[in-house]
Amino acid sequence: MPAPQCVWPLGAELGEGPLWHAAQQRLYFVNLVGNALHALDADGLRHTWQLPTYVCWLLPRKDGDGFMAGLRDGIVRLWLEPAVRIEYLHRPFDIAGLRMNDAKVDAAGRIWAGSMNAADVKRPDGKLYRLDPDGSLHTVLTEYHICNGPTFSLDGKTMFHNDSLLDRTYAYEVRPDGSLGAPRVWRQFGPGEGSPDGMTVDSEGCVWIAQWGGSRVCRYSPAGELLATIPMPVAQPSSVAFGGPDLKTLYITSAWQGYDAARKAADPLAGALFSVQLDVRGVPAARFG
Repeated sequence: MPAPQCVWPLGAELGEGPLWHAAQQRLYFVNLVGNALHALDADGLRHTWQLPTYVCWLLPRKDGDGFMAGLRDGIVRLWLEPAVRIEYLHRPFDIAGLRMNDAKVDAAGRIWAGSMNAADVKRPDGKLYRLDPDGSLHTVLTEYHICNGPTFSLDGKTMFHNDSLLDRTYAYEVRPDGSLGAPRVWRQFGPGEGSPDGMTVDSEGCVWIAQWGGSRVCRYSPAGELLATIPMPVAQPSSVAFGGPDLKTLYITSAWQGYDAARKAADPLAGALFSVQLDVRGVPAARFG
């Protein structure tokens, strides 16, 4: 596989949530615990917006009127221009320490957003929520530790979703009404592979996963067979998204969260944004609504 290139050595403590916005030809991503939203234009121009709290993910809307976003304590509408404006839609947490973590939109325009107990990740307090286009919020999965992903098969009938603490990716049938079938273990990651974190699919239906702690991003067949590995120059790649004019650029976020000074010095690019040019295309990001 081609070697990843560092395109923005910003040193994010917890880089996450890359999103390619085709209409703007811009990649958005977050420094989750830095309360910062970043953007990199196709021409290399960089942008940063500071938010009042953790910003966990950003997703596009079909109507183009701002964005949907996950903040530390809930789901919001977010506008960036002419100034940052936030409108809360749901604050679902009833346990101290819970926060939003990762989310994606499916082909039906629904947001699937996971949570975790950031105060104690060993507690299975995480839940997966589904936000329907009518604005209603539904709890669809419980007893997760660290929700990451999800991503969806090309036909929209399968959802892949990670519990990163368990080093495990599950697959679920997605029914037309948004309910889920029984979970099956799609892949159990072993020692040295890292924990499955952010994920996406390509135009051939294969699944790409950033493997936190494993210094790698891997491509898997729809059945979970390892097809390719991108060695990373950082220990904690955190998420992936296809972008660029032809959707053949894989963008990879990373993090130095949990490092002491010595480990941070030994991993100097931790927290950078990387890109890899591939032969396979991604698929456009689905939009909420």
